[in-house]
Amino acid sequence: MFSYFKVYSWNLALSMALDAGANMDEIDRACRELRDVVDDQAQANDFFRAWEQAATKLAKSAAEDERAGHLNSAAEKYRRACVMYITAERIPSHDYLPRLAAYDELLATFDKYVQCSGMNCEKVRVPFGQSFLPALMVSSGTEAKPAPCIVHFNGLDGVKEYLYLCGLPGMLAQRGVSILLVDNPGVGEALRKNDLHNAPEAEVPAGACVDYLERRKDVDGRRIGMMALSLGGYHAPRAAAFEPRFACCVAWGANYDWGKRFRARISGASSSQKSVPHYVDHVKWVLGRETVEDCIQVTDKFTLDGVLDRIRVPIYITHGEDDRQIPVADAVKTHDGCVNSPKRDLRIFTVAEGGDQHCSIGNMSLATNAMSDWIAEVLNAA
Repeated sequence: MFSYFKVYSWNLALSMALDAGANMDEIDRACRELRDVVDDQAQANDFFRAWEQAATKLAKSAAEDERAGHLNSAAEKYRRACVMYITAERIPSHDYLPRLAAYDELLATFDKYVQCSGMNCEKVRVPFGQSFLPALMVSSGTEAKPAPCIVHFNGLDGVKEYLYLCGLPGMLAQRGVSILLVDNPGVGEALRKNDLHNAPEAEVPAGACVDYLERRKDVDGRRIGMMALSLGGYHAPRAAAFEPRFACCVAWGANYDWGKRFRARISGASSSQKSVPHYVDHVKWVLGRETVEDCIQVTDKFTLDGVLDRIRVPIYITHGEDDRQIPVADAVKTHDGCVNSPKRDLRIFTVAEGGDQHCSIGNMSLATNAMSDWIAEVLNAA
């Protein structure tokens, strides 16, 4: 992972941006005065302003191209602007007011990117209780030839637009597989707009996604898989264990026991890095809880202990050898616990080959290609 800054959470955000196609010159112009910052939380708003201003500049230039009829140029700038809004928006505290406006710009520039480029990307709503889960559908099927489909959840602090921009949907499309990118409860629009909070029972929102996909004529309902990244390394196996309609499962980064990891982070353990500066406040927001003690009670339920033997479909687990948030031992434990899976595969990306950081951030294409190949083979895609 590229170490441009002196703090982990900022380097993580920057590397994520590069994986989604951000331009390093634009990043450097915006951030060079922040390179020596050593307190990511105290100066989180400075980070936000640098990236937000760069995003706004790009979006303005994109709009000029669009008005001139240069749609390809506009689309590319809207895409990079969206990546920079995503990066800006994830770092400050959730109650920082300019962050709310940046999120709306994130959504707007992504929509403009899709509109100007003509990319295969449909905004959909997955019914969920009295509300809905906002999602993006990238379909490779037709009514005459329904395609297999993957349901993809986020982690603790992701957004569905990033999942699209990191390239996985295109890789799956090349292999004849559709994907439903979901802002599950606790992330993205589900949290920010619909006030839906995360919970251990991942099979509930995942099952709602299967319900939705089974009604689509371009999806083969017998070949629906489940995947998620980061905190989703808990969600995906949990969903596959309790939702029997899934045909396979992918954990993009293992997360065997989030409660144990949360306790380590609030204790200040250096062996467990935080993904965002205001980590504890972020977890309170995600879970809809007021105190750390309340969060501990909930996160302790995010464990795969006693769950994995219920998985009876193929499962693929990826992990980085030098993951500074979740140890490799969690990936091994997840793999070894799937005793009733007919096919269980563990892929550790090494320091020597790259992709060795959390969810292979910094070289995500290694993981996304490997996962796409596995999914296509297991779901017997055309």
